[in-house]
Amino acid sequence: MFTEKDLRQLKEKGISTEMVQDQVQKFEKGFPFVKLAAPATPGDGIIQIDEKRFKEYMELYDKEAPHKDVLKFVPASGAATRMFKDLFSWREKLRSGMTADKVSAEDAQAEKFFGEIKTFAFWNDLQRLMKEKGPDADACYAGKDFLPLLDSLLDDEGLGYAMLPKGLLRFHRYEGFNRTPLEEHLVEGAHYARSRDNVVRLHFTVSAEHRGRFINHVGDVIQQYEDEFGVNFEVKFSVQKPSTDTIAVDLENKPFRDTDGSLLFRPGGHGALIQNLNDLTNDIVFIKNIDNVVPDRLKDETFRYKKALGGLLLSLQKSIFKILDKIESGEFYDDEYAVARTFAIEYLCIDKKLLPHEAEKGTEMLRKILNRPLRVCGMVKNVGEPGGGPFWTEDLKTGGRSLQIVESSQVDHENKSQREIFEQATHFNPVDLVCALKDRKGNAFDLKDYVDPETGFISLKSKDGKDLKAQELPGLWNGAMAGWTTIFVEVPLITFNPVKTIMDLLREEHR
Repeated sequence: MFTEKDLRQLKEKGISTEMVQDQVQKFEKGFPFVKLAAPATPGDGIIQIDEKRFKEYMELYDKEAPHKDVLKFVPASGAATRMFKDLFSWREKLRSGMTADKVSAEDAQAEKFFGEIKTFAFWNDLQRLMKEKGPDADACYAGKDFLPLLDSLLDDEGLGYAMLPKGLLRFHRYEGFNRTPLEEHLVEGAHYARSRDNVVRLHFTVSAEHRGRFINHVGDVIQQYEDEFGVNFEVKFSVQKPSTDTIAVDLENKPFRDTDGSLLFRPGGHGALIQNLNDLTNDIVFIKNIDNVVPDRLKDETFRYKKALGGLLLSLQKSIFKILDKIESGEFYDDEYAVARTFAIEYLCIDKKLLPHEAEKGTEMLRKILNRPLRVCGMVKNVGEPGGGPFWTEDLKTGGRSLQIVESSQVDHENKSQREIFEQATHFNPVDLVCALKDRKGNAFDLKDYVDPETGFISLKSKDGKDLKAQELPGLWNGAMAGWTTIFVEVPLITFNPVKTIMDLLREEHR
């Protein structure tokens, strides 16, 4: 199956032949759909924190966090190309000779963009660039000559926004200055991710081609934020490991070969980042996407809920460690087991089917259930956003139910009952997690042990005019964390303001 050249290629990527063969088998048999049991809803899988508890969790976090090693983990590798899909379309129309007024008449979004282009945070950069290279940006705007503006914004000869990662784009405009998403994450980190020694640690996962740009950008701005907030920032970057790439196959499930005869591998999706997360040694890790940021005037609610989620995590972790200490002491009697079993069922959402009433039968299972990574996940009310949500799913191996974040692609929509359960979801996953990665003795869990390998998915792609099948690894907050203890908490919609298209930056939340 593999030539000597193939074996050298695999060795360079750190991928074994067994891994490739396993991936090919997954192409052949496919991935099973997740079996939904019910949507997670307030009172049944989703916690709504009352004001009293909210205050207690915030106070606990403020008290404990300075003694912990806290980190903010931000996936930031994707290019912003999809943000500018409409701009590419409008540019082609302008290039064909259509006037800006005609384009605007056909598309209200174009009219809004052209009319408000000077309000974007990137406008000052565009002005400076075009003043140097010509033509003048203000003159183009006044004359409704938008083609040079779009060229200068999108192309590499200009600002190059179409190929830059979102983290390096100007998102928000302030009085006298502008910020990128990376800078907004620095500001967030200074407010809720301070560790011992007054250090704020952030970790961005980036693409290899843009790593240098990220490092330079941090070097340009970090001193001003350290001075402003009186902290020391420790910012690190990592890239998706080549060993997490997955083999592509043709439509007959044979390894797809490039024009030079080499095997074609593709990135394994954001699920590959479980390896990056596994390399961390921090006590508490907040996870949030690069584009989910807001200006300073709207940040307070985000800070409050981040601390409350962190406080809930620490509270649950303390209770878990106390039970595990008692189990290990050998003095874990029937009444203590009963209390611990109730805690696991009511506070950790563990299916009672998994824990027998008798201590003799259930203690070892309880210990195993409690001794694993813990995550608290914010969930917002569903307002029609595409993507995953919180569900109770059935585990065919254990016979019990567990809480999982499930994507639409994981669900069998041809099955009426499964489709109806999916459509009954009341909440949406904004990627707002806080995680505990160490056991009671301070040892880091091996996160690879808690991945469900059966939750990847297959998609159809093409290369050089030839069809191929690609495989993505279990998603980072989906199957990659399937074996974690999972807690869902309702958070307000204001904490979720992603930027998926350039027009999102014109929404009130990003002004």
